[in-house]
Amino acid sequence: MDPLSLNLFTRAVEDVERTQYQVLAGLQKAQSAFGEQRVYPHLGRLVKLYGALTTILDRTENFRTPDTGRIAGVDWEEKALTYEWPDLDGCEMAEVEDLIRWALPHIRDVIEEGQTVYEQVEDSLELETVGIVPSYVQEGYLMVPHRDDEELNVLRYTLSLIEGDGETHRALKTVHCKTVPEVDVDANPSTIKLQLIEERRDLPNPATYFSKIARTVPYQETLLPVVKRRLVRQLAAETGGADARRQ
Repeated sequence: MDPLSLNLFTRAVEDVERTQYQVLAGLQKAQSAFGEQRVYPHLGRLVKLYGALTTILDRTENFRTPDTGRIAGVDWEEKALTYEWPDLDGCEMAEVEDLIRWALPHIRDVIEEGQTVYEQVEDSLELETVGIVPSYVQEGYLMVPHRDDEELNVLRYTLSLIEGDGETHRALKTVHCKTVPEVDVDANPSTIKLQLIEERRDLPNPATYFSKIARTVPYQETLLPVVKRRLVRQLAAETGGADARRQ
């Protein structure tokens, strides 16, 4: 269970000093993970928490006006203000706000550490196409090496568009297809692509990508998430180019 959550801040009035210790302990756990080059899930959780706390603090400050009166509380799950919070009086709510202001710089500093690790891994990563890239790239295959196990994982991906808040977001879903000894792949990943075409005939001409990285990093916690995010950007660029050519 993640020790850093919004619920931790709602209980702050029970013992502010203890809550501060818990926040620092949770951040130290994330720092230790970053020191071992394990980026996820800690980085994503901290970014989400930082955004939620910032939003809540901004709203409490913006709504504290003569017309609205004193803020009674916050719906932490919905990140919305409430005007009745039986468990907190005005002084207690102020303590929660003070705790948030204290915590935000600490959380931001640790987020920056995680982002540095992420960027270092991404800078050492190469994503190559295997064979000719077809016009349809919303589905295909992604090859990701797991150096520690001397294996290469072959994933099938599907790229979809999600509409929300007036914006379009790209979501990448992957399913593990097979694992092959890495020594059989490095020299010629196109062989694996031909095998996939033979084994899975619903994609006769699949877009296929092969990731290469010079350093050894944890597979699940770092390499795979970084490769997937890089692939999303590359697919966005390629589909954008295809859209431009059709216009």
